[in-house]
Amino acid sequence: MLNAGRLPEANSLFDEVVTKVSPGADRWVRSAVLVNRAVMAWRLGRIPLALELAAEGWTDLDADRSDSPAVAHTMGSLGYLMEGIGNRRAALDMLRLSVQVARRAGNTDVLAHCLQRLGGSLNFRACSGPPAAAPAIFEEALAYLDEGLGIVKDEVHRRALLGACGRSLAGVGQLDKAEEMGEETLRLALDADDLWGVSVGNWVLAVVRREKNDFDEARTLASRAVTSAERINDTSLLLRFSTELADICHALGDAEGEAEALRRSMAASRTARETLQEGLGQALEQRRVAVQAQRLAVAAQEAAARDPLTGLANRLGLERAAAALLESTAARGRVPWLVLVDVDWFKNVNDDAGHATGDAALREIAALLRRECRSDDLVARWAGDEFVVLLGDTGPNMDVGPNVAERIRAAVDGHDWTMVLGAVRRPTVSIGVAAGPAKLDQLFAAADMALYRAKRHGRNRVEVEPSVDEVPEIVSGN
Repeated sequence: MLNAGRLPEANSLFDEVVTKVSPGADRWVRSAVLVNRAVMAWRLGRIPLALELAAEGWTDLDADRSDSPAVAHTMGSLGYLMEGIGNRRAALDMLRLSVQVARRAGNTDVLAHCLQRLGGSLNFRACSGPPAAAPAIFEEALAYLDEGLGIVKDEVHRRALLGACGRSLAGVGQLDKAEEMGEETLRLALDADDLWGVSVGNWVLAVVRREKNDFDEARTLASRAVTSAERINDTSLLLRFSTELADICHALGDAEGEAEALRRSMAASRTARETLQEGLGQALEQRRVAVQAQRLAVAAQEAAARDPLTGLANRLGLERAAAALLESTAARGRVPWLVLVDVDWFKNVNDDAGHATGDAALREIAALLRRECRSDDLVARWAGDEFVVLLGDTGPNMDVGPNVAERIRAAVDGHDWTMVLGAVRRPTVSIGVAAGPAKLDQLFAAADMALYRAKRHGRNRVEVEPSVDEVPEIVSGN
């Protein structure tokens, strides 16, 4: 319908199918569907939808399926769409890649389709680039298009290949052969009610007539090419063909015709520019959404690793951060310490004053821990009334772990608990300390043994588990 210029009917049909994708479709099938719908949306002038569909389809494109005909076809359609919206360098790269994938896939119809897309784009490069470079580009295009004509079976692709091949032949000076292909393209397209083919066929014949200095006939044929391109709303064709019509009118001294052709060319150029601007706006919005999503993901990760009651790292947060801290400590030739803190008589606090008061006491102890530790120390609530401090950068002081533990014990013991607990028995802490070039679980197990001794020996004290280096035991408290 699009190629026949039946845009209202095409629009209605497109609305019926645009949202329908099989739920069980593979990623590469979904990608192919989305990209082809993007091409249709672009041809229908629905630019925001075209860009959205293209972006989604491109994202779903499965690069691992590099031998799939659907992937090759999708890449070809993406390249065609990029060419149409003005992203020309990326378009050519994508089209070349589509041909490589199609060759590996071994599907002749898909390969022919991809060869036609690539050859057609090279024709446009030759037409719009420096004249000196044009013959070599036309020759390259002709090689691809000849190959496509030798294997094509699908009639739609064959018409497209004939038209593109005719333009390449005209570009390398084979005007009689180009004229034959242009006439065949036009005949087949008229029989199929294919305005895209009609437009391309007239364009090829217009170029041939211009090269033969028959400018009056060239103007008539180029005008027909532009009119057909307008009817099917193909911006790429319209931009190229109206520019050549303007050149032909200029050669004839037809100022009015030249002005009208330039007006059409400018309108097509404006459409392409607006498409790029729309794409930039969407890309900016998508980037904003992506950044926002990334921030939310980071915040969710941080929340998952943080204890909501005390604000300290939780067990997950400790386990995530410990490996890097221990590794960096070992790299500097230092010995890490783990300080395991358990609140004494905490069950009595909850029983006598209630869980809300118990929570307040835990928050107070967390604040004391932060105050007595350094900013680089990893402080965490392990579980319930148990806390962990992991000391990495210990420096030359081999007693740093026991010293920090003693500061924590004394701070809790000497704290004024009146505002938090009133007359309820104030809590103290028992602490186990361990050191050594070990993993977190090994350090924790050693510190837990020391903590058990601190509890058994009367609580409110620090016990040190001897390390590999036989760190002297420090006993303090009551």
